[in-house]
Amino acid sequence: MNMKRLALSLVVFAFAFTGCSQVTMLRTKEMKAVGDDVLAAVLNSVDSLAAQNDSLRAELDSVKAQLESSTYGMKRIMAEVSMLARRMSDESERNDSRQEEIIYRLDMLLGKSDKILAKKVVVSGAPQAPISMDSLEREAEKLVEAEAMFNTARSDYHRGEYKLAYSGFKQVYEQMKTGELGENSLYWMGLCLIDANQIDKAKKVFVSLADAFPEGQKTCTTMFKLASIYGGEGNVDMQKQYLQKILNNKTCSTSGEFEQAAEILQELLEGNTPAPTPVSGGPGESAPHTLPSVNR
Repeated sequence: MNMKRLALSLVVFAFAFTGCSQVTMLRTKEMKAVGDDVLAAVLNSVDSLAAQNDSLRAELDSVKAQLESSTYGMKRIMAEVSMLARRMSDESERNDSRQEEIIYRLDMLLGKSDKILAKKVVVSGAPQAPISMDSLEREAEKLVEAEAMFNTARSDYHRGEYKLAYSGFKQVYEQMKTGELGENSLYWMGLCLIDANQIDKAKKVFVSLADAFPEGQKTCTTMFKLASIYGGEGNVDMQKQYLQKILNNKTCSTSGEFEQAAEILQELLEGNTPAPTPVSGGPGESAPHTLPSVNR
C-alpha cells in the first residue's frame, strides 16, 4: 500500500515537473521572440536616425556654405560702397573748393565794382558814365565760364587727350588774353604741344608767354623749359641765353629754377655737358584743382 502511494506520488511529481518545464520553455521562446522584435525595432530606429542625421548634416553644410558665400558677398559690397563713398567725398570736396574759389572771385570783382561806381572817369573834360552792373555781371560770367573750360581742358590733359586739351586751353586764352587765366592757359598750351611731340610749336608758344608775361607766375618755369628744349636739341648758345635770362630776372631769384639754372650754366661755362633736363610733363608736375595754385 505504501509502495503504491509512493509510486503514485512519483508519477504526479514527474507530471508536474514535466508540465512546468514545458511552460518555462514556452515562456522563454515568447520572451526571445519579443526581444528579437524589440532589437529589430531599435536597429531600424537607429538606422532611421542615422539617415536623418546625415540628411541634417548635409543641409547644415549647405546652409553654412550659403552663409559663407553671403558673408563674402556682403564684405565685397561693403568694400565697394566704402570706395564709392570716398570717391563721392573727394569729388564733393573738389566741387566745394571750386565753388568757394568762384564765390571769392565774384566777391573780389563786385568789391572792385563798388569802387568803380563811386568814381566818375573824366575824358576830355566830360564826365563819363560809370560802368554798369550788367557789364560787371557779364565779366563775372565770362570769368566763371573761362575757368570751367580751363578745368575741363586740364582734365583732358591728364587723361592724355593732348589735342583736345590744347583746343580747350586755346579757347580760354583767346577769351581772356591777359591775367592769370590767360598766362596759365598759354603755358598749358605749350605743355600739350610738348607731350604731342610738336617741339617747334611749343617753343613758339613759350617764347610768346615769356614776352607777354615777363613777370608772371610762369615766367621762370617757361624760360627753364625753353633752355631745356634747346639743350636737348644741342643748341648750347640758346640754352645759355635762357639760363642767363633766368638769373637776370628778379622774379626768379627765389625760385627753384634759379638754382638749377645757375648750376647748369656753370657746368656749360666750364665745358661740361650737364645731364639733360626733361621738358615733357609728368606726375610730379600735376597741378592742383584750384587755379591760383597752378604750379605745374
